[in-house]
Amino acid sequence: MGGGDCGSNDYGDAAYWDARYSSSSGSPASGAGKFFDWYQTYAALRPLLRARIPAASRVLMLGCGNSLLSEDMAKDGYKDIVNIDISSVVIEQMREKHKEIPQLTYMQMDVRDMAFFGNESFDCVLDKGTLDAMMCTDDAPDGASKMLAEVARLLRPHGIYLLITYGAPKERLQLVRQAGCSWSIALYIMPTPRYQSKMSKGAPQSTMEEVALTEDGQLPPDYVLKDPESNFIYICHKLAVKEAN
Repeated sequence: MGGGDCGSNDYGDAAYWDARYSSSSGSPASGAGKFFDWYQTYAALRPLLRARIPAASRVLMLGCGNSLLSEDMAKDGYKDIVNIDISSVVIEQMREKHKEIPQLTYMQMDVRDMAFFGNESFDCVLDKGTLDAMMCTDDAPDGASKMLAEVARLLRPHGIYLLITYGAPKERLQLVRQAGCSWSIALYIMPTPRYQSKMSKGAPQSTMEEVALTEDGQLPPDYVLKDPESNFIYICHKLAVKEAN
């Protein structure tokens, strides 16, 4: 899913992901007992997650795949992470791997319909690449809108939807703002690990930058991305009804 290129695959099809995670060949991201993190690792994201998401939060991980993000969060003190994915194959793989970690729960579920959970069930919904995948489905952008409406329903007031995506504000914020609630949104931009490795040459450097959005929710007109494939990280706080009015 690099750079938002969907290719010819339907990323909303459970059969596609079941086959991918069952395959014993292909790239490290193909599954079959291998573990892979799209975009960024927990080590890179940790400063932001620890600052924005208390360890006692109930967290919903959308499209968990075979990422080790939840495992790393649990090892770092997070108490309650519910992981969902459309693929029953990867859910069984991850459930088996993490059966000794009680902080982690795994459930097969389509992010477009999370009716199993009641309203305002979570303090945080964490999305690392899932909205991007939903924009590469046969029912896009309607499927993405359904997912975001569910995210808004499941979040408690003042809860956080933390979205990590290739989508710039002009491509993502309109979708998020149609989700059925009001948001206060902060944006961070983070170069890809490959770019960071190339530019740092072993020297310490700041890898995450907070960028103030314009009044209409766009990047400043003079802002230039250091890495054209940078990840955009949106911290979306769900406002209470009285705050939104």
